[in-house]
Amino acid sequence: MLSNNLIKRDTTGAFALIDSLVRHKVKHIFGYPGGAILPIYDELYAWEQEGFIEHILVRHEQGAAHASDAYSRATGAVGVCFATSGPGATNLVTGIATAHMDSVAMVCITGQVGRSFIGTDAFQEVDIFGVTLPIVKHSYVVRNTSDMAKTIAAAFFIAKYGRPGPVLVDIPKDVGLEKFDYVHVNPGDVKLSGCPPIIKHDQKRIKQAANLIRQSSQPLLYVGGGAIVSEAYKEVAELVNYLEIPIATTLMGKGIIDENHPLSLGMLGMHGTVYANYAVSECDLLIALGARFDDRVTGKLDEFACHAQVIHVDIDAAEVGKNRTPQVGIVGDVKDFIQDLLESLKKEGNIDFEQVQAWRNRLNRWRSEYPLLVPKNASNLSPQEVISQISSNANKAYFSTDVGQHQMWAAQFIKTSQRRWLTSAGLGTMGYGLPAAIGAQVAHPDEQVICISGDASFQMNIQELGTVAQYGLPIKIIVINNKWQGMVRQWQQAFYGERYSHSNMEKGAPNFVKVAESYGIRGMSINSRQDLNDNIKEILEYDGPILVDIKVVPDENCYPMVAPGKSNAQMMGV
Repeated sequence: MLSNNLIKRDTTGAFALIDSLVRHKVKHIFGYPGGAILPIYDELYAWEQEGFIEHILVRHEQGAAHASDAYSRATGAVGVCFATSGPGATNLVTGIATAHMDSVAMVCITGQVGRSFIGTDAFQEVDIFGVTLPIVKHSYVVRNTSDMAKTIAAAFFIAKYGRPGPVLVDIPKDVGLEKFDYVHVNPGDVKLSGCPPIIKHDQKRIKQAANLIRQSSQPLLYVGGGAIVSEAYKEVAELVNYLEIPIATTLMGKGIIDENHPLSLGMLGMHGTVYANYAVSECDLLIALGARFDDRVTGKLDEFACHAQVIHVDIDAAEVGKNRTPQVGIVGDVKDFIQDLLESLKKEGNIDFEQVQAWRNRLNRWRSEYPLLVPKNASNLSPQEVISQISSNANKAYFSTDVGQHQMWAAQFIKTSQRRWLTSAGLGTMGYGLPAAIGAQVAHPDEQVICISGDASFQMNIQELGTVAQYGLPIKIIVINNKWQGMVRQWQQAFYGERYSHSNMEKGAPNFVKVAESYGIRGMSINSRQDLNDNIKEILEYDGPILVDIKVVPDENCYPMVAPGKSNAQMMGV
């Protein structure tokens, strides 16, 4: 119910936009104002005054995109960001591409020059519709004010429909100002011919999948981000427990199951666990759920699970059979598939639960022979030691990461749960971590949020400390400082003859503690194991934002590692 103050306002395009967002239960918007979007911000002012919605002011539009992306990942809702025309809109592009690659539901609203100026190279005019076409699910330019409500309803529907993704809505300045007879459109009222109801999978395929499972003696579940989107946590756990099948996850699939589960093998792929990679190399049946056979998972594709028959389930028909032809390909929702599969397996029976025991015993031997190691140098902290200790002291936290070695170590050592793992997987976007932590903290103000970053990545969006300070967000920012672009240095060492071309970050590095303090945020430096042990509890329990600059061994490499062109069974550092 709108207040009288809002009911009395002129029903302009801007009014229709904000009203539509509120009707779609949007609580938070991340953005940055500018000339072409000012009519929308002027309207937003009144709605914020009435408590209907809250805008979070970022310091760079890329931060807005990443924050709204993480807000969506951490809640399952659609994230929303605002930017003005021209450079404001183009600054969103990296964040839009990040969300697109990781299938994140997001609606990006950009201001545009007035309709009469479009195509004239007016001040701050950019064809953001055209620029973003390859990295969105759909785009709109609202040229008729009367289309605003149905456009926003369509954008939200498309963002969540099937495989989620970002949708762009570009709004000319005069559309925001124009008065018209507004008729609202409620969520779900819009019908789109290009988005038919998702048809349930063929039951014949379910029976085929069940038969392959009955015949298998070395099955493996390979679970990706599609299972997270499907909210299939309970179903995946039930499938694992019922059939006692081991499970490996992708970087995007982390959290789909308790990683302390005895059948959890952790992450597979380039920096996956040895036992997960050996498992996928030796399995006779690979059950891929919401995963896309990404190159960072498969290594040398023609040697990936080369002894296995494949069941592949994905909501996106384009992914089934794209990189690997399955024996049973199913287009559909992961949760629905598992429910139907379990029903079929239990109804038909004839499962020999003991035939997989030898396989489980073999995996357990690999697990004991090739554990993830936490190096403990006598004088210097290892990154693995730092991340492992943080994880063991804060296992209920939301974790965001940047990209590089620290990201892979975090994926290896942090045991996380449902929607509490926020990282740029497909695009590998440095600078994602801090704004992502902002999005998660805004979404869950009473939960602990920890950003794991590197000294190189952190400088990509360091300005977002201003947003943290303005809103008093109690994020714990952990900078793993090895004075390098760590993953670049590792590759230069391994594959480029130790020619460290422009990967050292020591010269020109800021004093991170002083930078934090200049924003009014507490800063702390950790230089030794004793420092870490003495302060870890205080850091994690501190009632407010804190940045901790942790000096670690500069030349530590991230292992295991599957080199380019090698199979998953051929790992470096094993």
